[in-house]
Amino acid sequence: MHAPLASETDLAGFRVAARQLLAQQVPPDRVRWHVAGADASDLLNDASERLLPAAPAPAPTPAPASTGSDPAAPTVPASFVHLCAEVVLHSDPERFARMYVLLWRLVHEPGLRCDPIDADMLQAQHMAQAVRRDMHKMKAFVRFRQVADAQRPGDPLHVAWFEPAHHIVEAVAPWFARRFTQMRWAILSPRRCVAWDGAQLTFGPGASRTDAPGADAGEALWLTYYQSIFNPARLKLKMMQKEMPRKYWHNLPEARLIAPLAAQANVRSEAMVLQPAGVPARRIVRAVMPLAQAAGSAPPARPASLAHVHEATMRCRECPIGAQATQAVSGQGPHRARLMFVGEQPGEREDLQGQPFVGPAGQLLDRALAQLGLPRGQVFVTNAVKHFKFELRGKRRIHKTPTQREAAACLHWLEDEIRLVQPAALVALGATAARALMGRAVAVTAERGEWLVREDGLQVLVTLHPSALLRMPDEEKAPAYAAFVDDLSKARALFEADVAP
Repeated sequence: MHAPLASETDLAGFRVAARQLLAQQVPPDRVRWHVAGADASDLLNDASERLLPAAPAPAPTPAPASTGSDPAAPTVPASFVHLCAEVVLHSDPERFARMYVLLWRLVHEPGLRCDPIDADMLQAQHMAQAVRRDMHKMKAFVRFRQVADAQRPGDPLHVAWFEPAHHIVEAVAPWFARRFTQMRWAILSPRRCVAWDGAQLTFGPGASRTDAPGADAGEALWLTYYQSIFNPARLKLKMMQKEMPRKYWHNLPEARLIAPLAAQANVRSEAMVLQPAGVPARRIVRAVMPLAQAAGSAPPARPASLAHVHEATMRCRECPIGAQATQAVSGQGPHRARLMFVGEQPGEREDLQGQPFVGPAGQLLDRALAQLGLPRGQVFVTNAVKHFKFELRGKRRIHKTPTQREAAACLHWLEDEIRLVQPAALVALGATAARALMGRAVAVTAERGEWLVREDGLQVLVTLHPSALLRMPDEEKAPAYAAFVDDLSKARALFEADVAP
C-alpha cells in the first residue's frame, strides 16, 4: 500500500496518513511512503495494492488523541510528536517508514516507552540530533552578499548560498526573518530556496551554485575583521574543524585564510611572548574602609591588633560569602614575621577549624617550608579572602573561586594584616592572591619565581597555590613540587637576614 506525501517535509500529511493506516491495521512492512515529485518508477504495480488518497491538511487544532481501543486515535507520548517533527527533516529517504515503524510499535508495544536503548528509538534520536546540528550550522555559516536591485535602488538585496545536509531551510527560515527583519535577503540551496521581503517569507524550489552572487565589498571587510581577531596562541585546529567541518569550507570566504594563518601561528605566538609587558588599563581600587560604610560618615578606626582584625572579620558582611561560611579565617603567625604567605581563601577544613592552611594544600605547604628550613610557626600565613566560598553538591561543599568584587571587599582586611605584621616580603600563592597584593592581574605561570614590587615598596614573590599541585596528574606532581620549592627558596635569605632579594 502506498502513502503519498505532498513534500519532503510533509509532517501534517504523514500524521494523517499514519492515522488512516493504523485505523486499517496496516503493518509497516505493507506500506510504501511516496513524496510527490519523486521518482515513481519503482512503485508497486500490483493492482491489488490500494493507494491511499492524498492526505488532506489537518485542522488547525486537532483534537487530542483518546485512550482505549480506538485504533484511529492512538495515544503516544508528546516526545514522539516532537521527535517526528525533527526526523522528517532528515535526508534519509526511509525516514517516514522508520517513524511509522516506531508509531506502530508504540501502539502495539507499550513497553517501548520505557526502553531507553531500543535500537529503532536510538536511531530516530540520532537522526533528530543530526538535523538539529545541521540547523545550528546553517545559522552559523550562512554568509550574505549584497546584490544591487534595479527595481529598488535604495534597498539592496542580500543573497547567500548554503548547502544543508538535510531538509531544514523552511524550519530555519523564521529564525533568519527574526534576525534580519529590516533587511531584504534570500538564501539559495540545492533543495529549497527562501526569500524575505521585510514582511513575509517566500519559498521556492532549489537553485544552482551558479545562481549565487560573487564576492562584494562587504566580504573584503569581513575578511579583514576575521584576520584581525585571529589569536595564534589559542589555535586548536582539531577543535576548529569539529565546530567548522571541512564540508562547509568551500562556501565560507574566511576558510581560505585558515591555512596561511595556521602556518604563521607559531611565529606570531613567539612574537607575542617576546613583546614587553604593557601597563594594565584596569586596576583594583584599594579599599581603605569597609564597602558597607554609609556615605558621608567618618571612617572607622583601623584595627589596632590582629585580634581586632579577627573580631571584625567574624562580623563582616561586605560580600555574601560571610553569611554562608561557618566562621572567618584570619591570618596566623607571629608579629614581625619576616615572610607573609598569602593564599586565595580558606577551604572546608579551614572553615571548620578557623585556622588557615590546615587542609591538604596547607600540609603540602608545611612540607615545602620544612624542606627549606622555614618553620611554619615563624612565618605568617593568611588568605586574600577571609571566608570559605562554596557551592553545594548534595551534602558536599565544593570550593568556588571568589569573584574580583568579593576579593576587593576583603582587601582592606588583608592590608590591615600587612600593616600590623610588617613583613619584609610577601609570597603570593596563586592568581587571586597575586591580584590582591599587586592591584592588577598577574600571569602566575609566566611571572612565577619573580620578585614584583607593590606601590608601597613591599616586594612580592609569585608562585603557584599548593592546591594547584594537588590537582595535577600523578606523573607531573614530582617535578611540579620541585619547581614550587625552588620558587619558595628565593625567599629563604629574607628569613635569616635583612637583605634585599
